Order: sequence, then C-alpha cells, then structure tokens
Amino acid sequence: MMRVLGIDPGIRSTGWGVIAFENNRMRHLGNGAIRPHPALADTQRLRLIHDGLTAVITQYQPDRAAIEQIFVAKSAASALRLGMARGVGLVACGQAGLGVSEIAARAVKKAVSGTGTADKRQVQNMVKRLLAVVPDNADSADALAIAIAAVNEAGHALPGALDSTSGGLAAAIAAALARDDAGNGGAK
Repeated sequence: MMRVLGIDPGIRSTGWGVIAFENNRMRHLGNGAIRPHPALADTQRLRLIHDGLTAVITQYQPDRAAIEQIFVAKSAASALRLGMARGVGLVACGQAGLGVSEIAARAVKKAVSGTGTADKRQVQNMVKRLLAVVPDNADSADALAIAIAAVNEAGHALPGALDSTSGGLAAAIAAALARDDAGNGGAK
C-alpha cells in the first residue's frame, strides 16, 4: 500500500489530503485545510501551516507527498506569499524524510478529469466520485486531486488510459466510476 499526501499551498488556506493506493484501488484517508487567522503576521501563519502539516504527516504516515507547482500569480506579492507557503510545505515534508513530487495544475486536472482544461468544479466532482467522499472544502479537494495525480506520476497508470484493463490509477478510476454509477442506478 502506498499513502500519498497532497498539498495545495496557500498562506490563507493550505489544503491537505491523504489517499491510499493498493491493488488498483484508491481510498480516502483524510483531508482538511490549515487556515491561520488573517490578522496574524506572515511568520506566525507560516509556523501554523508548518505545524499543521507536521501533525498531518505524523497522523497519517504517508510514504510520499505531492505539492502543486507555482503558477503565475496575480501579482508579485501574491506569488511571493504563495511561494512562502509552498516552501513551508516542502520543509515539513523534508523534515519527515518524504519524497515530494511537484505537479503542475494542468497535470493535476488531466490526471483526475482526463483533460488539462477542466474547471475547479469538474475536478472537485471527480475527486468526490473517485474517492467516494465529500472533501471538507475546495482547498482540500484540490489537495486530494494533487495526491491522485501523484499516484499517476509514480507510474501506477498507463498515460491517457481510463479503462479497467490498463491497470494502476486508470483501473482505480474505472472502478470508482463504476461504483458511483451503480449507486445511482446507472444514471449519469
């Protein structure tokens, strides 16, 4: 069994999600968001993010982690603050001895929904379907999607294949979708 921690970094809210992948099946282990009070100084907010991620790592004992790559932010100040939160996530993983995959947002969308142009709602709906769970919030849904993409990057799927014969993540996706469709009486 492989346990993967996904991290969606942000100084206002850092989402986290942990999944297990075993025998071509994904299973939700936990998710949430670390939300420091906005009135706190950045140093305090970053410490709370670090402490929160360290607690998640201690509780769930992931084998590896994945974090979203930096994208072009609205402003230099936003990019800097995002980079600080991302760095804190990397440090927390490094202190725990975890290998970390850095995954582009487009690759996350493609791994979860089959297209790199999926919108946030499509990704969140696929996370719900794939893991049979309603994430705590949008940031934790994104973190779970990052964890799913990390399973794909780790070589547990054939690129672009979403049928049950392909093995790995593709088989897990097909099984989750079949389970979901059966629970809805086959309605789409």
